[in-house]
Amino acid sequence: MYPLLSFPLLILISRLLSYSLYAMDQANILIIGGGVVGCAIARELSTRWDDVFLVEALPKPGMATSTRNSGVIHSGLYYPKNSLKARHCLEGNRLTYEFCAAHNVPHRRTGKLLVAANPHEAAELENLQRRGEANGVAGMRIIDAAGIRAREPHVAGVAALEVPSTGILSAEELVKAYARVAAEQGANIVTHAQVTALEPRGENIRAELRIGEGEETQRESIEARCVINAAGLHSDEVAALLGNHSWKIYPVRGEYCEIRGPRAALINALVYPLPHAEMLTLGTHFTKTLWGTTLVGPTARYIASKDDYEHDRYTPAQFHASAKKLLPEIEETDLHLAYSGIRPKLVPPNEHGPADFVIARDPQVPRAIHLVGIDSPGLTSAPSIARHVADFAAEALA
Repeated sequence: MYPLLSFPLLILISRLLSYSLYAMDQANILIIGGGVVGCAIARELSTRWDDVFLVEALPKPGMATSTRNSGVIHSGLYYPKNSLKARHCLEGNRLTYEFCAAHNVPHRRTGKLLVAANPHEAAELENLQRRGEANGVAGMRIIDAAGIRAREPHVAGVAALEVPSTGILSAEELVKAYARVAAEQGANIVTHAQVTALEPRGENIRAELRIGEGEETQRESIEARCVINAAGLHSDEVAALLGNHSWKIYPVRGEYCEIRGPRAALINALVYPLPHAEMLTLGTHFTKTLWGTTLVGPTARYIASKDDYEHDRYTPAQFHASAKKLLPEIEETDLHLAYSGIRPKLVPPNEHGPADFVIARDPQVPRAIHLVGIDSPGLTSAPSIARHVADFAAEALA
């Protein structure tokens, strides 16, 4: 159970007002955003500091990007050497498995196949393997068509890169576990709490909050020694509240279909195509879920709104055209529309190439730490990012 989430809104507001009178003016750390990264940060920081507050605008943590994805524990294969994505994905892979095992988060180390559909793509597998090895990804090997059939009998390909450290987990249960452990360690998690203003006050930062929803809205404030912007899709807007306009988030929607019933057995684990050259997406892949279905997706499309999950969705026929390249036996009737998610991209529609995570102290307000553009592999990277942020927080509070 999330802390405070089962309380009626009136009790939640009463608790918040109590914090305002007795603790909020002395808060050490305010984390803005209760996605997987924000909750992992709360869990990490609450082992080092008292008076850690996390505020989340939605009714419960993890309702946006964090739980609207494939739920994959990534290996760190794809990202440029020495990038933050490579560093945090590799370390986060290990830490995520450890956390899931220690806190009973459903997960499975499945491995994955990165499949080349033709000889031209097969040559690229060696480049990907070299990149992964440079990043420290262990145990990879290239297998031939017979090796593919042995693992995935229904998948068509001439060769594949086998990546044993990849796995799957329940993203929702992971967020819950981070939030629960953070609360047990003394962190205060407040939902229905939107930050509307940030203002430096000497060495501290004052945050104005709107608490609740509808007619029950309450205005409150908190003054913190350190503010951590982990607001995901809205991280650029939160940075702008401090006068920092360095970044702009471009929302990209990824959509999924699902194969249910006996036909879900067409896939055994994780099967990926080669990633798109511009790295907007890793391609439409197949994920055998913990609950026995197979996810197909995600797609990738720039959209205008950060909360447009459903307008003008792709059809099963459009998914089928892409999916049958690796899974020839799939029929359009096998595909059922599932959920969609929105990723916080830093690369605008007219540009190409991957963008790294931004994890930085604000140059004008050094006690503010910004996390911007935390898209994939943010779920895997969360516990490693949390350690990085903890080091910054220690410097800011020294």
